[in-house]
Amino acid sequence: MRSLLFATAALALTGCAGQDRASDPQDRFMQAIAGHCGKAYAGRVVTTDAADAGFASQTLVMHVAACEADRIRIPFHVGEDRSRIWVLTRAARGVRLKHDHRHQDGSSDVLTMYGGDTATPGTAERQDFPADAESIALFRATDRAVSVTNVWAVEVTPTRFAYELRRPGRHFRVEFDLTRPIATPPLPWGWKN
Repeated sequence: MRSLLFATAALALTGCAGQDRASDPQDRFMQAIAGHCGKAYAGRVVTTDAADAGFASQTLVMHVAACEADRIRIPFHVGEDRSRIWVLTRAARGVRLKHDHRHQDGSSDVLTMYGGDTATPGTAERQDFPADAESIALFRATDRAVSVTNVWAVEVTPTRFAYELRRPGRHFRVEFDLTRPIATPPLPWGWKN
């Protein structure tokens, strides 16, 4: 009888933990993106900053190329440039966004693996990533101090994926239509699974 009560209590706790995990906005956020694994989508710049004219005139594609239990890698193609990969990682305390930048030979760019961790739970549809200490140090070391206040955001809804960068005097946002998958592009330069 005692072991039956213990087993019932353990099952109830497991069920509660599962419910907590299922209701966690960051887990739901990661699951929503992972639901698009293997698919690619066309996008467009929706902000009007003159600094983004080069992006706005290119074909923009995001490809949810690799989904692991705690990490999703999303190449972001700008025309023929396949040097950018957004890396989302579910950490013990939040979600981390890093920007993996590569040269055509696959070697890392000097400005790579910058990003940040969530500071709040966010929502199942939007997570914000203020620049972390490692990124701030990288920006200062590479004469990009203007970027130390960067806050990136990623949004996912049933119909839209958006990537955004904000800082004083700067706002960049690109949106992708999740209702119309396109042919998957070649993987980025130096891609390793």
